[in-house]
Formats: sequence, C-alpha cells, structure tokens
Amino acid sequence: MKNEILNLLKREGLISDEINDVNINDFADLIEGIGRTEKEYIKSSEISKGLNTRYVGKNLYVFNEVGSTNTIAKFLSKNGIGNGSVVIAERQTAGRGRSGKLWESPLGGIWLSIVLTPDVDYSKIPLITLATGVAVAKALEDIGIENPEIKWPNDIMINGKKVCGILTEAITNFNTIEHVIIGVGIDANLSIEDFPEELQNTTTTLEREIGRVNENLLIKIFLQELEKIIESFNGKCYEDILREWRKRSYTIGKVVEVKKPFNKSYDAYAVGISKEGELIVEKHDGTLEKVISGECLIKKMN
Repeated sequence: MKNEILNLLKREGLISDEINDVNINDFADLIEGIGRTEKEYIKSSEISKGLNTRYVGKNLYVFNEVGSTNTIAKFLSKNGIGNGSVVIAERQTAGRGRSGKLWESPLGGIWLSIVLTPDVDYSKIPLITLATGVAVAKALEDIGIENPEIKWPNDIMINGKKVCGILTEAITNFNTIEHVIIGVGIDANLSIEDFPEELQNTTTTLEREIGRVNENLLIKIFLQELEKIIESFNGKCYEDILREWRKRSYTIGKVVEVKKPFNKSYDAYAVGISKEGELIVEKHDGTLEKVISGECLIKKMN
C-alpha cells in the first residue's frame, strides 16, 4: 500500500521521486483532495447530479490513474472516509482479481471500489459479493443489456462472455469487520483488442454489445442499485438477494470444474446456492459439497 500511495503522490507532482521514507497516513488529506478534483472523463459532478441514494456515492473520489482502487479505498477507509464512499479511477495499472491475478485497466472501462461498514458476521461476506453481482446485472439491464448473467461467485456474463469482475475484501480487527471494500471492474467502452490475446475469446465489452455507453450515467445507476440491495442485506433479507441472484445465475445447472485452494480440482454438477452464498455441487459419487472459495470454471460439453 505504501508504494502505491507514494507513486500516486509522485505522479501528481506533490512529492519528489527521491522521497520514500515517510508516514503515508500524513498524506491522507492530500489524497482525498486529489480525488475531489474534477477529471476529464469520469466526472464526479455528472455522477452526483440526481444521484438517488442516501449514502452510497455521496462521497466520491476520482483519480486519473492508480494501481488499484481497492488499495486506495482501503487506505482512505483507515483514515476516516465514511460508509458508502466510492473510489474511481480512469485507469488502473495493477488491478487485482481472485487469486491475486493482476491486469491493467485502460481508459474506457469503469474501475471503482466502494467502502462499506456492515454490522455483520464474517460468514456473511460472500453474500455481499453476490449482492454486488445482482446490482451490476440490474444496472446493465437498465441500460439495455438483455439477460446479463452472474457466474459464481464474482463475474458478470453477457452471451457467455465476461464483462465484469468483482473483488470483495474485508478489513478486520481481531473478529470485528471494520470495513468491506468492494472492487468492481466493468469493460465498458473498450474494444476486444484492448485485452491480452488469451482473453479475447472469453471477454466482451458493453461497446461491443450495445455500442458506446455513458460511463458516468452507468456508474450512477449502479450505485443506486447497489444501495437498494445493500439495504436488503442490512435488513437481513438474504433470501431476497439470493432469489434475485438465482434468477440470473450462469452457473446453476452446468457442469463445473471446481478449483479449491491447495486442493486438486474436480468436476461436479452445480445444483444451487446456499443461504450463506456457497455454491452447492453434486460430485460424481452423488455426494453434495458446498464450495465457499476457489475458482469455478464452466465445462464445455461436447
């Protein structure tokens, strides 16, 4: 985190390239100030105008370029920004996915992180990921995408190709959750050629599906949908979230390859989702297993 904060300050010309031995928390106000200035493409003023939320997105911090919005959001959350604050970047140089995978996020996508302070047990964190997936899917429906689907646990699909990824990270103090950081990356106004060659057959963009979209408007719609479903979460209406997720599931009913950390992968049939957000699979021997972490790859059937 320290290197990323220093790099941001150096890019902005606020400290020299030679300065490295500092307390980065002393620069929290400067970072907030950078995030509050109007940018060329992602505009706080356009997102805020008519934003129909009580707290999600009321504090917006927009940056030209960061390594990862999740890292900046974690830093700011430790220095006092409130529940529902949103960190957005026009570009990311070190975006992160599951299993620590890194990728560059170019201009034209939507790269943001939301800071939440839910009063819940750690076991409910997976449901926040599912709830965010529902919010993204609903936002895409609102702008004209037909039948966006959610691949367990954290990808949004259009016609079988990935258009969005979600990364949820909890900041804990002993057994207490201080903050939850939700990172969302939507491939909006990008071309397939912007992606590494190995991803081009499995990825799509909103521009490819429906033409160019208004990124600021889509961010606003998403934040509104997110607050609605987070309110369901805070009200412990978990079944409402799961029902909306199941309606859009890309995974249930398919044969999947389950890759669990530190275990061999295995094939199974995805039969449902548990009340805790775990994927329920039926193995070849007929036994049922709940999968809470790891990767789930859809198997192509001949």
